[in-house]
Amino acid sequence: MTVGRLIETPACVAEGAAWLAAQEPRFAEALAQTGDLPLRRKPDGFAQLLSAIVSQQVSVASANAIWARMRAANLTGPRKIQWASDEDLRAAGLSRQKIRYARALSEARIDFKALRRATTEEVIAELTQVSGIGVWTAEIYAMFSLGRADVFAPGDLALQESARMLFDLPERPKERALREMAGAWSPWRSVAARLLWAYYHVAKDREGIR
Repeated sequence: MTVGRLIETPACVAEGAAWLAAQEPRFAEALAQTGDLPLRRKPDGFAQLLSAIVSQQVSVASANAIWARMRAANLTGPRKIQWASDEDLRAAGLSRQKIRYARALSEARIDFKALRRATTEEVIAELTQVSGIGVWTAEIYAMFSLGRADVFAPGDLALQESARMLFDLPERPKERALREMAGAWSPWRSVAARLLWAYYHVAKDREGIR
């Protein structure tokens, strides 16, 4: 197996969106409402995964505030996490559980450069061995930090709800059902995710839901 196509520029996203719109009329309708989709590429490496752990089960505002305190305290590298006391990490805003997860990540010795060459399946298998990193976090990392064009995150509640609205489903599809649906969107499943996220915000704004 190979790494496959990477999303590196807005043109890559536009190419994937055009392919999806040609394959599925409802995607064409959604794209007409959302406009151009964002690139959403992020750096790869330890700090990006640590930030994902920080963001778990808290609001965006809270996550941003905690991450800002961690950056100010220079607590975004593996050695810094290992050397920091629990009190240091608590002062930055980490819970006891997230301190444990942060230390597990710092001790995992992940070869982030090697992940760039690994298949998406290998990336997910490697990352989910670390306590605190689930399949969703690993899929998001592969999608945005590694730029994989054909990865999806069916456990994401916004993607599930967006699929329900766009495809007029009687209820929100569960993770397994949405994963099966997404099979038809290969080789551009990452762009399908971007489109569904964008459509989610458009549809919710239209309905006046926050």
